[in-house]
Amino acid sequence: MTAGVDAAAAAIETGRGILGIEFGSTRIKACLIGDDPATVLASGTFEWENELVDGVWTYPLDTVWTGVQAAYADLIADVKGQFGVTPTSFRAIGISAMMHGYLAFDESGELLVPFRTWRNTSTGDAAAELTELFDVNIPLRWSIAHLQQAVRNDEPHVPKIRFLTTLAGYAHWKLTGRRVLGVGDASGMFPIDPATGDYDADLLGRYDHLVASSPLAKSLGELLPDVLTAGQTAGELTADGAKLLDPSGALQAGILFAPPEGDAGTGMVATNAIAPRTGNVSAGTSIFAMVVLERPLRHLHSEIDIVTTPVGDPVAMVHCNNGASELAAWAGLFQRFSEAAGTPVDSDGVYDILFREALDGAPDAGGLFAYNQLAGEPIAGLSEGRPLFVRTPDSRLSLAGVMRSQLYGVFATLALGMRVLADEGVALDRMFAHGGLFRTAGVAQRFLAGALDAPVSTSSTAGEGGAWGMAILAAYAASGASTDLATFLRDSVFASTGLDTASPEPEDVAGFASYLDRYRDGLAVVRAAATAL
Repeated sequence: MTAGVDAAAAAIETGRGILGIEFGSTRIKACLIGDDPATVLASGTFEWENELVDGVWTYPLDTVWTGVQAAYADLIADVKGQFGVTPTSFRAIGISAMMHGYLAFDESGELLVPFRTWRNTSTGDAAAELTELFDVNIPLRWSIAHLQQAVRNDEPHVPKIRFLTTLAGYAHWKLTGRRVLGVGDASGMFPIDPATGDYDADLLGRYDHLVASSPLAKSLGELLPDVLTAGQTAGELTADGAKLLDPSGALQAGILFAPPEGDAGTGMVATNAIAPRTGNVSAGTSIFAMVVLERPLRHLHSEIDIVTTPVGDPVAMVHCNNGASELAAWAGLFQRFSEAAGTPVDSDGVYDILFREALDGAPDAGGLFAYNQLAGEPIAGLSEGRPLFVRTPDSRLSLAGVMRSQLYGVFATLALGMRVLADEGVALDRMFAHGGLFRTAGVAQRFLAGALDAPVSTSSTAGEGGAWGMAILAAYAASGASTDLATFLRDSVFASTGLDTASPEPEDVAGFASYLDRYRDGLAVVRAAATAL
């Protein structure tokens, strides 16, 4: 082995590795770093998908554990293959997951109703009621909107609720016994007061008054997890938790845990975008932008959530329920064609070919329009989704145009929300992008720059995603947090990381603006399809 491999093996074997785990919407990923948090030593994954059961988008909680065990075992196999050692302990562990949604438990810790994910849009009445009550935008996917909708609907489980949390909070609780949540994830459950870094006490009081005559047995503050900020310790791995994560029995209890965070917060960390006037775009099953604010927004906007960074600074979030899933379906279609033609191309190769073809498409996609809404999309005013591909009679159907339209379709709803922030005068010095969509250099990144009319940067590390971001937060907690998080990221993680920046090209900016104007008008077609089909 080389000196570098020897050093990494020694760090792993002596328990100096740091483990980040993220429950994403399409995969569970485990990521291991060592003494240098900028370097990923090993990883493991498990693929999963949400299910539509009785009209509810959900994941079975049994799959949470079979999935994370599989991802952890995959990571251990990677470690053995590379370094010839098996870790039995880590310096720290952190758990992250997709934000929002609804996990409600009774006195004995039993789940009362199936997990309702961020993708559900059945909470419109509750969200509107709470937005008016709080004078704060409450999106449909926030945990408080799900709770209030259950209260409004007189659901039988409501009187039994004793604890509410997110997916990250649930996994952390089962591994450590602590009912806590990082402030970034907590800000998707209920509004945070930036002055205290905790749930807004005035709004908690308003909500308790609203539901005083309801069957809800506890005040809201008693039902929510405690809020922690990045750098604090959030418990230790219990013996039961160790067996839950690693049924082989090799993993030891007593490992320090960082506060569990949402995927938005870990994406900000993974792109070093936690300072004011910075932002990032994360593209996956959903797509969202996070912009760290210098000042409060002047007005309430239904398109904008106000959440926080992992240290509690206010962030404007533009969240779209629908990201790259429909694009992936089209890529799968072409991959199957290559197989049927007897010249199979692997998935990465298909994406590379299709994305590069898109560069030859007309700047406005030439009258071709891709609507990627598999689920409802509040920003677009859609209560249900119907993915569509539409073209005008005078358009030219070409592969280049189809693929440019598909990529534009991924960014279109996001761009509608970002234009609201631009009208508010929100300024950006840097916008970072991460996610598999940006692996083909110079395509999606260029189109996003055109869509936002702003430079977009990617880095070689950003592709590691939220599991790596969570590992960094765990490293920060293990370090004792002697500096602020921004300094830790700058000096310990990103000091030597290079950036690839795409500046907006005028023809792309003009072309996307034209596409978006017609795309917005065409949303009426999606609404009609939802009614007819």
